[in-house]
Amino acid sequence: MSDQTRPSRPVVEGRDDSGPVPVEYRFSHARNGTRHLVVVFANFSARDEYGFSNGVLDQVRANILWIRDLFDGGNTYYLCKDMDFGVERSVAALIARFAHALGLTADQVTMFGGSKGGTAALQFALRHGWGNALAVVPQFRIGTALHERRPAAAALMMGQVTPEKIAALDTVMPELVAGTPHRHTNVYLVTSPQDEHYGRQVAPFVDLFRDYPNFNLVFNDSPLITGHDTVTARTLPPIMGLLNLLVAGIAPRLGQVRTGGEQPGRDTAPIDALLAATERFPRPRVDFPAPGTTVPGHAVALGGLAPARPGSASG
Repeated sequence: MSDQTRPSRPVVEGRDDSGPVPVEYRFSHARNGTRHLVVVFANFSARDEYGFSNGVLDQVRANILWIRDLFDGGNTYYLCKDMDFGVERSVAALIARFAHALGLTADQVTMFGGSKGGTAALQFALRHGWGNALAVVPQFRIGTALHERRPAAAALMMGQVTPEKIAALDTVMPELVAGTPHRHTNVYLVTSPQDEHYGRQVAPFVDLFRDYPNFNLVFNDSPLITGHDTVTARTLPPIMGLLNLLVAGIAPRLGQVRTGGEQPGRDTAPIDALLAATERFPRPRVDFPAPGTTVPGHAVALGGLAPARPGSASG
């Protein structure tokens, strides 16, 4: 999801230097004292490397912590530089410090992001035991995704890009999902068959969640989705619905559900006829000027018929 403008809700910007790597962030207080923290991770096209910072979260009542994925001038999946995972440790420490300062328990914290931000949401929730992960179109084979599509990020994260390092990063997420002790995290994974990453980056790994008590797969098969970059926008209403439920302390159990199903080319003649027959104020008929006719600006004349309102006396 491409961000266009800064959020209108008040934010504080800061930098935490307590870990091995400095981490930049933005923070916005909850409305009316809501006891929840949403941690937001960025996708590759996020403005200023802060995800969902275009105002879409303005009405979310939680405390919101946006974490910037910009380390030494590049993106890192919030994981590593030159295979040193100090980035992950620093980000994890920052999240823990905010949750502690707010006096929140693990179940009052939601990790949220799309694309590489969705991968990060799963990574931090499952590695550190936070209550909820809302992950939109994540990638599970990080090394492959970097090597094939993001050479600059691959060089930053791996140093010298080698098959061994690609394979090592490819195992990070599958091994975490299969081996984490934090299976009681509520996981919401949003995906689509129209995402070109789906077949290689998501589908082979869904079964790793089979033992999770509350794993939910939201599958959007909308014909209006044209690829990876459009899934979030086409699924935004249910995504925001889920996020607001989690903030309210409600963790729904959806299982595997489908959304989409639009029919953009469907014939609207029947509903148009119904509207025309029951319209409260019938549309006027314009006889002249004809549609598309250029008329002088100083003298415009209109002619036609305005039907009487149903039930009123005709003149």
